[in-house]
Amino acid sequence: MSLMISITFPDGSERQYEPGITGLDIARSLSNSLAREVLSITVDGEVWDLTRPIRKDAAIKLNKWEDPDGRHAFWHSSAHLMAEAIETLYPGTKFGIGPAIENGFYYDVDPGNGVVITDEDLPRIEQKMKELAARKSEYSRQEVSKKEAMEYFGHKGDHYKTELIGELEDGTISFYRHGHFTDLCRGPHLPDTSPVKAIKLLNVAGAYWRGDEKRRQLTRIYGVTFPKQKMLEEHLEMLEQARQRDHRKLGRELELFTFSQRVGAGLPLWLPKGAQLRERLENFLKKVQRQYGYEQVITPHIGQKELWETSGHYAKYGKDSFQPIHTPQEGEEFLLKPMNCPHHCEIYRSKPRSYRDLPVRMAEFGTVYRYEQSGELHGLTRVRGFTQDDAHIFCRPDQLEDEFIKVIDIILYIFKTLDFKDFVTQVSLRDPDDHEKYIGSDENWEKAEQAILDAVRVKGMDVKVVRGEAAFYGPKLDFMVRDALRREWQLGTIQVDYNLPERFDLEYIGADNQKHRPVMIHRAPFGSMERFVAVLIEHTAGKFPLWLTPDQAVVLPISDKYHDYAEKVSNFLKNYDIRTLIDGRSEKIGKKIRDNELKRIPYLLIVGEKEQENGSVSVRRQGEGDRGEMGLEEFAQFMQAEVRKELEVIGSDV
Repeated sequence: MSLMISITFPDGSERQYEPGITGLDIARSLSNSLAREVLSITVDGEVWDLTRPIRKDAAIKLNKWEDPDGRHAFWHSSAHLMAEAIETLYPGTKFGIGPAIENGFYYDVDPGNGVVITDEDLPRIEQKMKELAARKSEYSRQEVSKKEAMEYFGHKGDHYKTELIGELEDGTISFYRHGHFTDLCRGPHLPDTSPVKAIKLLNVAGAYWRGDEKRRQLTRIYGVTFPKQKMLEEHLEMLEQARQRDHRKLGRELELFTFSQRVGAGLPLWLPKGAQLRERLENFLKKVQRQYGYEQVITPHIGQKELWETSGHYAKYGKDSFQPIHTPQEGEEFLLKPMNCPHHCEIYRSKPRSYRDLPVRMAEFGTVYRYEQSGELHGLTRVRGFTQDDAHIFCRPDQLEDEFIKVIDIILYIFKTLDFKDFVTQVSLRDPDDHEKYIGSDENWEKAEQAILDAVRVKGMDVKVVRGEAAFYGPKLDFMVRDALRREWQLGTIQVDYNLPERFDLEYIGADNQKHRPVMIHRAPFGSMERFVAVLIEHTAGKFPLWLTPDQAVVLPISDKYHDYAEKVSNFLKNYDIRTLIDGRSEKIGKKIRDNELKRIPYLLIVGEKEQENGSVSVRRQGEGDRGEMGLEEFAQFMQAEVRKELEVIGSDV
């Protein structure tokens, strides 16, 4: 009789099973309904196929649709299903990579010279996927040698796969087969194709092989699948809402920002209304920072190459940055700054510091430049030039926890004010097995990581801890905000850094009259102004809070003869710092109301004979309808009270 193995479940309970038990068998032993719902299994932290045998004691987690690892297996399997459909319809197609992504999957394919797959072809591929899914083909894993893998794809003529295989180590290579399709893949996958019930291929795009613009452009096909048709319909409705909220679309309609090919891809131009909105956000944060003891600094947009070599940025990112700027002086090189921290280190070094001077908190809305491939650029969320709401705190080790907690408080206040109620927090630590990825000693990393873990424990925060996601110089706490459509965006970040103070030889004189090294905190509550504004646009659908919106009210005279009174109303409100427009077009009042509703102006003020006689306005709230007649003084005070309520700061000057 064989020895039993012990399987530990997430709640700590244990069960004994025969060696070779599979995740699907374990699910069946618990309940038939669970066996129908489970999609993958996590074994000792690694996600496996449900049909893969477990031969030793293990801690497991059974992943259903609600679990990211369950959806990943579902969508990864769907990518293979789509590849089989494409190979059936377009014989001779060569395949790049086909991963699961956050909301679905894609596959990069090369259908061959003279063959073009367009959006019009997607319904045909979809239909073929449905036919293949209904066959309930099993996904079977096969471990193969490097030689076997090379021979298989070499014979098939798929040079994309042989290139990938050439970079793999023998003994680490596996194939997955289902139906008539075989792919190079690590998995995991579903047991078979039958759970894939609802399929939608979304769009076709171009993608350079390996992200290299000098190599062949492949056809990238995006898709999404679900176990139920209703789930697909709900997802497509969400996508339609996302299209309506797209910050690129609303940015044009609301005249916030634009791009110019003459200026350059990924370099946004802020229009007057967008600049006003951004300025108000900056002023809001500056006021909060003043209350927390920050001082503003300004640094150049470039720095000598030596600066980035000292910081370690050049060794880590130099190849992916903009190329050096050469001056007439031989050997002199500058770089566009990819971040602000080295400049701030040099400001700290500009004079001697005492322990009594610390903490030093310096803040800057500093514009930085990072080269992104053109195919990766996306509106304001992925750009080549962006402004960080950056700050660096230089403190004593005994001040670190308190300073870190204060930064958390700033971020939570900002999220509350801007109505970001749904967010998760993640502590990103280093990968202890990959020393090449990071700078600094193990001792410094251990102190930095423990400082963050202690701070979040003091705050009572529920955080996810992830290894391998730290910045190269230190661990961090990231805030991922879910917008109105439940999409997740990384915005605020706080990082603890013992390494840059060492590399820049930063010091302070302690109470013992000896030299000591400060600790550095990097923080950006917004993250970047560009990404934050993009997320804010999509979260609010362009209906910004009253204190922030570029135009707070528009005066609508019902005919030309009341235009002078409209001017009087506008000037009166501007004296109360209420941002007001006049729609003086010779249009019917109904059309003016409809047009200005579409511009998302919060208050529409209608004026005619009665209002002129009474010194009043008839008030409409955007999207809510009539609010009745108000005197000018009454309306001005009403607006100011609403702004104060939004900011929760009496007498705010934002």
